[in-house]
Amino acid sequence: MPKVVGVRFSRGSKIYDFDAGLFVLKPGDFVIVDTEAGLALGEITRGPRALPEPPEGSEAPPLKQVFRLATPEDLEQQTQNTVLEKEAYRYCQERVAARKLDMNLVKVECLFDRTKMIFFFTAEGRLDFRELVRDMVGRLRTRVEMRQIGVRHEAKLLGGLGSCGREICCATFLKDFEPVSVKMAKEQNLSLNPTKISGLCGRLMCCLTYEFETYKALKKDLPKLGKRLNLADGREAKVIRQNVLEKRVTLYIPGEGELAVGPEELDTLLNRPPEQAPAPANNDNRANKAKPAAPGPANQDQPNAPESEATDGKPASSRRRRPRRRGKKGPKTT
Repeated sequence: MPKVVGVRFSRGSKIYDFDAGLFVLKPGDFVIVDTEAGLALGEITRGPRALPEPPEGSEAPPLKQVFRLATPEDLEQQTQNTVLEKEAYRYCQERVAARKLDMNLVKVECLFDRTKMIFFFTAEGRLDFRELVRDMVGRLRTRVEMRQIGVRHEAKLLGGLGSCGREICCATFLKDFEPVSVKMAKEQNLSLNPTKISGLCGRLMCCLTYEFETYKALKKDLPKLGKRLNLADGREAKVIRQNVLEKRVTLYIPGEGELAVGPEELDTLLNRPPEQAPAPANNDNRANKAKPAAPGPANQDQPNAPESEATDGKPASSRRRRPRRRGKKGPKTT
């Protein structure tokens, strides 16, 4: 059973799984791993663990192995790459201003072996930066990739402090961006002021998704705001407030004011009193029900006559019966 370790290549980036092989690794160690872009220096952030077995009928995807442990020379080369990234960022800013390109350079990343440098930028639309790439290649003498990103990814790369006073989630522990909608803020009874529910990127804050499912489950059994309720005693009430975490609602009753109730009290107010069961019939009533109704004058002679015989309004005795038709007799034989 192979042992899997989690490797992170930069602060706040996604954690990738690699096969530890025969290496004895622990969180905090630096290793050289083989990626699709080439060799890269990463930090162990998740200790060795057994690879879970795939479900029946499917095969586990092959994992890339840890190439080797990082040496002091590797760490020194990574430091030099950081200095090179700063120089490339400064020079790219100069060329962008000289060519009057409407773009915002965010960050520069250099691969460990310096075979390629990636420039992250934001822009309103598509740009023709071919001349800029020629300038960067002539100065850096390596492959250059210009990658356009969104504002949420920009905040993830730059970092910063959120309105809560802590460092933004996407730059620390959040790995993937989930879709966020205004409905999540409504479900949690938050202010819909854009300045209060937007993050540094100008989009809705990612933390709105953390408790959305919990609020949705707690509000499932509560009446909605503004709903009018008919109480069991005939009074009318209107839901004006909700305390979702305590599962309590505030009702406004005309002429009486506000009333805060919990789930059990609300059920008591809404439940109608049990209906009274009908009184059992006595023996006299049963006897009366068993007697048939007195026949009318029209059917005194034959009270049980079928309906088909009285269709013409005449009594059955006055009707003339048709003679029964007999078959022909055969010739007599002597």
